Formats: sequence, structure tokens, C-alpha cells
Amino acid sequence: MPLLAGFATTLTLIVAIGAQNAFVLRQGLRREHVLSVVLICSLSDALLISSGIAGLGALFGRSPLALEIAKYTGAAFLYAYAVVAARRALRPGSINQADHTPAALRSVLLTTLAFTYLNPHVYLDTVILLGSLANQRGTDGRWFYGLGAVTASFTWFFSLGFFSRKLSPVFARPRAWQYLDTAIALLMTSLATWMLLP
Repeated sequence: MPLLAGFATTLTLIVAIGAQNAFVLRQGLRREHVLSVVLICSLSDALLISSGIAGLGALFGRSPLALEIAKYTGAAFLYAYAVVAARRALRPGSINQADHTPAALRSVLLTTLAFTYLNPHVYLDTVILLGSLANQRGTDGRWFYGLGAVTASFTWFFSLGFFSRKLSPVFARPRAWQYLDTAIALLMTSLATWMLLP
């Protein structure tokens, strides 16, 4: 069925821990603006997947300049976020709400949007790949495939954002945050570098 195929394909694409997932995980652990973050990620995927099915993927395929701009802008953003994470790792906190000042909603929303739309791979995965796979299902099947893909995105981001709090006892210790932020800094640096490779 196109619905199940779309769900399974999308889940395999987004489960890998990337920049966006690492940010959602961190917000879930801190319990800061989680609903807003997962809604932005899920609704953005829905918009991008629908755009790909509607034909935007073919347009991107003919205009590599847009992907080039996203590539360099996204890499710069990831390097900057890696520096922020590395600085946090040098001064770790704990998950205790009394130990940190919550980030402003506006700042979290802008960061979520940056992780979502400055990543050229999100366009390759959602707009081009999922859009082309959906369109192979024919006129009737493509939107069912898209519905399955969007459902997988909502399922993943809501699970990651809200079930990550089950790890709260682990992150009650500053050392656990230090390990997480070190891993995030290394991940962001690696992703940014890989993004710039020819």
C-alpha cells in the first residue's frame, strides 16, 4: 500500500540522528518549548513533502543554485552551533530547572527553523526523493504515499520530543550533559564538513 510505503520510507530517512534530531532531543530533555519545536519540524516536513509531490522536486532538480546556497548557509550555521555546543560542554549544567535559565521561545523557534530550512539534505530527502517516490505511485497513490510520509514525520518528532524526557534521571548529572553537548558539537562539525565536501 502507498500509505505504508510512504510511512516506512520516511521513517528510515529521518530516524538517523542528524542536526535537527539532536536539537529536538536536547529540547525534549530540557522540556523547553517541546510542542512548538516538534510542530515546526513536523509541519515543515508536511509542507516540503507536499511540495515535492506537487512538482517542486523537479524544479529543484533543474536549479542546483538553490541547493548550493542552502549548502553553504547550512554549513555555516552548523559550524556556529557546534561552537555553542562546545562552549556548553566546557560548562555543563544539569536537567534541574533551577540550574538553568530557559531559552526564550523566539530564540528556540528561530533555531528550529534554521535547522529545518538551512539543511540542504532536507530538500533532497523530502522534496526530491520522497516527491519522486510518491509520484511513481500514480495520480491516486501519490497522495496516499505522501500521507504515510507525513504521518511518519509527526510520529517520529513527537516521540523524540516527548519521550526523551524518560532519560531525565540520566541527565540529572552535569557529566551527562557534557557528554551530550560534546557529541552534538562533534556531530555538527562533521555534518558541516561533510556538507562542504565536493
